[in-house]
Amino acid sequence: MYQKFSEFIKDKKTICVIQAENPDGDSLGSAIALDYLLDNIEVSMYCPIDIPRYLHYFADWSRVTDEFDYRADGYIIVDTAATVLLSKLLEDTAIRNRLYSAPVFVIDHHETEDDLDFPHESIIETRSASAELIYEIATEQGIDITKPAAEAIMQAIMSDTLGLTSSSVTARTYEIFADLTRRGAAIAELEEARREYMKKSPRILDYKADLIKRIDYSLDGELATVHIPWNDIQEYSDEYNPNVLILEELRLVEGVKVAVAVKTYPDGKVTGKIRCSNGAPIAEKIAAYFGGGGHAYAAGFRTYDTNYEEVVRDLVRIVPQLEAENV
Repeated sequence: MYQKFSEFIKDKKTICVIQAENPDGDSLGSAIALDYLLDNIEVSMYCPIDIPRYLHYFADWSRVTDEFDYRADGYIIVDTAATVLLSKLLEDTAIRNRLYSAPVFVIDHHETEDDLDFPHESIIETRSASAELIYEIATEQGIDITKPAAEAIMQAIMSDTLGLTSSSVTARTYEIFADLTRRGAAIAELEEARREYMKKSPRILDYKADLIKRIDYSLDGELATVHIPWNDIQEYSDEYNPNVLILEELRLVEGVKVAVAVKTYPDGKVTGKIRCSNGAPIAEKIAAYFGGGGHAYAAGFRTYDTNYEEVVRDLVRIVPQLEAENV
């Protein structure tokens, strides 16, 4: 079933694993897992932005670089098949030309349509995480999953499923966790490491309180939004991702079905992170409206030439329509 992956890596001495410009726990864990799994190949890991501090609990996160390997024999893109999430990379003419001329393989678990216009092969299946798909590929193709690889896969799945609590988790996910445990991954130890990095300084806790006070409610309290302007991004992102600080708080407010954290940048770029409750599993549909993608309960988007107020107006208009269509 996954033979084309083995065919892709066959005879390759160097591979560059690429993450999108919005790295998360699944993309990072997937990249690190591939680094461990492809032990006979020299693997480099590329991301166009710095790995956020809140993800530094992953072993070997620091091996990810923003220096693109133009000489790699092939490239593996993890956790996305959407052009919009690779636009920063594709804006670089040299990188874009390299992806058009070299072998490229995509591994993704999102339902968003593959719209990459350069030649590539892919394995795209709806799974709890891209790392779960990587586990399936490795086991079917007889690739040894060592303890470090098992830990990276487990951490990635935990990250993308909110600790195995999202609706994307299946019986198969638990079976995989059982096997990863047998291979040496200890969920308690990995969670302890994550919690250590999730600790907040008093300054960040004060900032979180400020974010909470900024929350805007619409649609009779079913839509909660918050604006994270460029000044905040500059001041706090290196220490703690504002989205991570506020999104769960938004989602857990009584009556809220859709929570959106919106960042705005000086160049006109606007990004949004979406979380939805069981009452309105429409996150990927909201994201698609703005040109993004994701899952029913968690998604994201990036758009240009707009502002926070316009995004909120669009949300107020489209959320009821998407909810009605979802019934």
